[in-house]
Amino acid sequence: MAVSGRGPYDPQNVFAKILRGEIPCRKVYENEYALAFHDIAPQAPVHVLVIPKGPYVSYADFSQTAADPEIAGFTRAVGHVAALLGLEENGYRLLANMGVAAGQEVPHFHVHLFGGAALGPMLHRS
Repeated sequence: MAVSGRGPYDPQNVFAKILRGEIPCRKVYENEYALAFHDIAPQAPVHVLVIPKGPYVSYADFSQTAADPEIAGFTRAVGHVAALLGLEENGYRLLANMGVAAGQEVPHFHVHLFGGAALGPMLHRS
């Protein structure tokens, strides 16, 4: 079910539970600002989620309220994960959904990192 991406933050969302260790994940990378793990329903050969450790509902929330070190640390973590997974050679795609029309499903800001194959057009064309 899609969520608005505007808050308030729900500390019982699935990513908050993963951050607290209540739900396991297949971790790829972790630093003080971010956690990266494999998506449970991958949409590409490589499909990793990168989430900030702070309680941000969406990119809008994160970009407006996170401290500069959190933003820089998260952004660097995303780049580091792409390099760690060997995606820089052939390319990769980053995706962050915000709100109902974009299909955001979890009320915790996250970036999807896709790679490992040609990914096709950005949006489905009807």
